Amino acid sequence: MQYETVEQSALENNNFRKVLFTNKYSQVVLMSVPPGEDIGSEVHETVDQVLVFVKAEGRAVVAGKTHDIRAGDMVAVPAGTEHDFVNTGDESLKLFTVYSPPEHPDGVVHATKADALAHPEE
Repeated sequence: MQYETVEQSALENNNFRKVLFTNKYSQVVLMSVPPGEDIGSEVHETVDQVLVFVKAEGRAVVAGKTHDIRAGDMVAVPAGTEHDFVNTGDESLKLFTVYSPPEHPDGVVHATKADALAHPEE
């Protein structure tokens, strides 16, 4: 068993992406998106994703529909659905996300979005 105060871990995370832990069928990843930036439009063909926002505000774009998001909101993205999340506020958008099954290798840390784009295999 791994125990985390995941909200606090997300608030303390300053990396664009940090894999917190990985199980056989799921994975928890922390993310921090700077003001004015986005996660990047993507589709996970075989992976469901649930995102929980813990700080700041932004905009969710899921399957072509937009919705404002803020701390306390959750967005579920079914496999095969195009999605992006944009930080529209003036502080880093902090969140944690659950992938099922896992999407990234265990232990991956990308300090910035550019780092993540440079290593797409991770």
